[in-house]
Amino acid sequence: MARLPRLVLPNQPHHIIQHGNDLQLIFRESEDYQRFLGWLKESAREFKVAIHAYVLMPNHLHLLASPSTAEGLAQTMQRVGRYYVPWFNAKYGRSGSLFQGRFKTSLIDAAAYFLLCSRYIEHNPVRNELVSDPVNYPWSSYAHHAGAQPDSLITDHALYWALGNTPFQREAAYIELSRPTLTREQLDQINAAVLKGWPLGSDAFKTELQHRAKRQVLPAKRGRPFKIKAPAP
Repeated sequence: MARLPRLVLPNQPHHIIQHGNDLQLIFRESEDYQRFLGWLKESAREFKVAIHAYVLMPNHLHLLASPSTAEGLAQTMQRVGRYYVPWFNAKYGRSGSLFQGRFKTSLIDAAAYFLLCSRYIEHNPVRNELVSDPVNYPWSSYAHHAGAQPDSLITDHALYWALGNTPFQREAAYIELSRPTLTREQLDQINAAVLKGWPLGSDAFKTELQHRAKRQVLPAKRGRPFKIKAPAP
């Protein structure tokens, strides 16, 4: 099934994934992670993109971010690539592309899936058996949300703030929320959405999104042309 054109809407959270070319390593040493995060922080600020959660894995990365403009995500990722890829290639004596094509993204229904997607991202190192506790992985936003290590890259989403009236309450609530392991159904749903460029949300959210975007946001049924129905008066 063909991937839909990328859908980005301002002030909405998006799940972003970027793989290394042929799943090769894109981070080899601590300095690599630090450089990437530094350029990501600069770029996100320049293009007014709020980074809510992230994880940098050896051969791919995930972000949960809200751009203030429709172009902000692409501008941010392009700027990071312009700095990071030449630096990485020079350091390791390589040439050519580092990333596997364009980044992929899924627009998120915040009310239903924001915190779930944040947990999905930050527990990636646990699922890949790099650590047993997400707080021990240095290249993710979990330590920030759990109160172990403040991270100036992160802009906390309103749904995180709603977890408690004080930092301690929010951190404790987030830790408790993160304890249950995501189900296979949840993992597959989030993964499929971002890899195929589908929005992640309820049917009502997707219908509203389709009218708001004035374009197709889900695969059309085979053999039937796509039409946007006029909303009821």
